[in-house]
Parts: sequence; structure tokens; C-alpha cells
Amino acid sequence: MKVLITGSQGFVAKNLHAHLKVRQDIEVLQFSHSDSISSLKEMLLQADFVFHLAGVNRPTDPEDFRSGNTDLTRAVCEGIVASGRKTPVLFTSSSQAELDNAYGASKLAAEQVLLDLTAIHDVPVHIFRLPNVFGKWARPDYNSAVATFCNNIASHQPIKINNPDAALTLVYIDDVVAHFLGVMDGRLVGDPFISVQPAYSTTVGAVAEQLLAFRDSRDTLITEAVGTGLTRALYSTYLSYVPPERFSYDVPKYGDPRGVFVEMLKTRDSGQFSYFTAHPGITRGGHYHHSKTEKFLVIRGDACFRFRHIVSGEFYELFTTGEKPQIVETVPGWTHDITNVGSDEMIVMLWANEVFDREQPDTYTLSVGTEA
Repeated sequence: MKVLITGSQGFVAKNLHAHLKVRQDIEVLQFSHSDSISSLKEMLLQADFVFHLAGVNRPTDPEDFRSGNTDLTRAVCEGIVASGRKTPVLFTSSSQAELDNAYGASKLAAEQVLLDLTAIHDVPVHIFRLPNVFGKWARPDYNSAVATFCNNIASHQPIKINNPDAALTLVYIDDVVAHFLGVMDGRLVGDPFISVQPAYSTTVGAVAEQLLAFRDSRDTLITEAVGTGLTRALYSTYLSYVPPERFSYDVPKYGDPRGVFVEMLKTRDSGQFSYFTAHPGITRGGHYHHSKTEKFLVIRGDACFRFRHIVSGEFYELFTTGEKPQIVETVPGWTHDITNVGSDEMIVMLWANEVFDREQPDTYTLSVGTEA
């Protein structure tokens, strides 16, 4: 299957192409602003599906709105008609097609050209009136506040916000591409208009605040809730603007004669992650918690975990090794310690269900070897 992408050098097209090029059943043809209309017509003779993503949104001459949006779309339609084939067309319009401005008018006119194509020639047409699309590879200082904010914040440059309460409707590039592929593969149909979901309603100020929190997390170690929704998409986007020289960052390390303790990541409501080391024969711990819980994973070395109930005095002992991944949980009301019983340095990963609070540590010293 041959797929033609117009506007192939654009942000959306680059992301689409990245998804298409891993598919063995797809050959991608690319048309950009530097190519001629005659080459476009030649590609249309071969194409089995057209992603018409080319367009103009910030020209120096307002007349370019018509030539870059409406006229180019007409050329695509004329090329399809001339080919004698009913090649489906997916068109990226804009939510501004509903507004009274030159850009919106040119997109609306382009939509009408496509609607005429399907009405007169029965060519399948799919129109996406996209709001603000964000994601990796969008050009900063162009037409995306998210891209500009990400670029500047990731590079520790200032950002400018005229109205933090200004409303934004955002769609994420991976969701856009997923919808595009769904149309191409016949899993998604339109009438002929199709909208991308989810669409996120937010404000300029809220986006900036979230991106600044991503930047600051390297110092605070507190991660945002980056696993789902808008926060996930913004975090992925933000990281794509981090320059290579900032791919890594240091975290605090605390050392004493027993070994080292390093905090890696803290969450707002699901605890923190860290690791520690212990030299052979060294014992760590010797305390209990009333509510705090922990999970230990020995990733190198041999460990003996000991537990004693602080009321009944019941004793329990177990051994784990880095050779066999096994989680050991501390239980409230049991004092506990861990001893390196091997001949090499021991390394242990640790998760605690809450971020350590020096004012209320919920940590009480009591030797496991001491009867309660």
C-alpha cells in the first residue's frame, strides 16, 4: 500500500511518518513545500491513501492562506480525479474553520473542495478540525505555546505569559496519529468529520505551571502523576525538548561507614524510591513503624532480614539473594533489620509508601535482638 503525505516536513507529518515507516505493508510517498505540483500529481497516480497535512498558518502575505490551503487542496482533488481512482483523502483542517479570520476561511474553503470531491466523484474524505496539537518535534516560537514553553523551560530560559487564564484545547500528537491510522486501516470512520479524543481543556497558566513542576522535579525528586492523561502527554512532550547535555542529573547520596543511601524518586501520594548499600557484615535498620510500610528488593548480594513483634516478641527471620528477585515487606508493629551476610557489597532497592518526613518520621529505634 502506497501512502502519500503532503506537508511531509511538518510536525504532524513527521510523527505520522515515524509510525508508518515501521510497518512492512506501507510505502510512504512524501510531498513538501519544495516539491512541484507536477510531482504531486505523479505521486497521486500511485497513492492508495492520502494524508493531506500540508498547509499555511503563519504566512508573511495573507494571500498565501488561499494558495497554501485552499488552492493546494484543490490541486490534490484534481490530481485524484485525473488519476481515475477513488483514493481516500484525510485532511487536517483546523478548529479555526469555524472562526472569522483569513486562516479559518482558507481552511473552510479547503473543506468545501473536499466535500465537493466526495459528493461529485464519490471519493472517501475524512476531515479533522484539529485544535492545538502538541507533542514531540513541534516547532517552538511558531504556533504552539506548549512547544515554546517546553523548549524554554527545558533549557532554563524564561517564558512569557500574557494571560494565564487564556483557555486552551489540546490534543496529543500520539492520539492524533492513532486516529489517522484508524481511518487508514478502516477501523475509524467519519461523517466525514472526525474529532480526536481525548481533547484536553486547560489554560495557558496551568500548562506552564505543570511544565515548571517537571523541571523542578529534578531538584525536589517529587514526580508528577505522569502515568495517564494530559500530565502524561505533557511530560513526554517536555522531555522531548530536553537538550542532550541535560539528559542526566545528580541525586543526593548519603554515606557512612555502613555504606550509602540514595533517594531516586518521590511521589506526592505513593511514597518514594531509593536504594542503599551495605558492606559485608553490616546491619541496617533496627526500628519499627506504626503506619509506614516498605518494600525491599536485594539486587546484589545476600541478605538476612529479621523481624520481632514489638508487643508479643514473636521472632521471624528470612534470607534473600540478588540471584532470586524477591520482595520483602516490612509490617507495622514489627521491628526489623537487614544484614549483609555475603562476602560482597550488598545493594538493596527500597520503596516506602510515604515520603520521609523529618518532623513525623514514624520511625522508632528498637533492636530486633531486644525483647519487647
